Amino acid sequence: MKKAKINSLMLIPQIGQYVIVLEAIEDARLVPIWIGASEGSSIALQLQGAELPRPITHDLIVNLFKLFEVKLNKVIVSDLKDNTYFAILEVEANGKRFEIDSRPSDAIAIAVRMQTPLFIDEKVLEKCPKIERPISEEDVEKFRKDLQNISPEEFFKKLEDKD
Repeated sequence: MKKAKINSLMLIPQIGQYVIVLEAIEDARLVPIWIGASEGSSIALQLQGAELPRPITHDLIVNLFKLFEVKLNKVIVSDLKDNTYFAILEVEANGKRFEIDSRPSDAIAIAVRMQTPLFIDEKVLEKCPKIERPISEEDVEKFRKDLQNISPEEFFKKLEDKD
């Protein structure tokens, strides 16, 4: 498992979805995850420090965690099957640890609110292209532009073709 951070979050208006790009901190890999508009907006609002008059769904979950003294230890992007990413919320409550299945978009939206570390499982990283040199801003910008013009299916097809 490798620690990760959010590299970028971008809206792709043509398909009405966001792409969140996670970066494995010590592994020079970028992991793009296509997410829905509401989850992307939720993450964007939190990253921008926006304060809403009423809690949205991810705020509600965080409020419940706090009320019931549930600690979110980490979020793991745990698998990639049939072009779909999976995630796990690793939580602790009443002295016991639990793993809760989640969509990565929801898990990340909760993690950014709780300032919880993100991780990417090795089996996910093995399926993503490795960048052999330090990532420059030009590389990231080119990657972002490429993502704007490719569907999730086309991206994963390219990965399969490399195998």
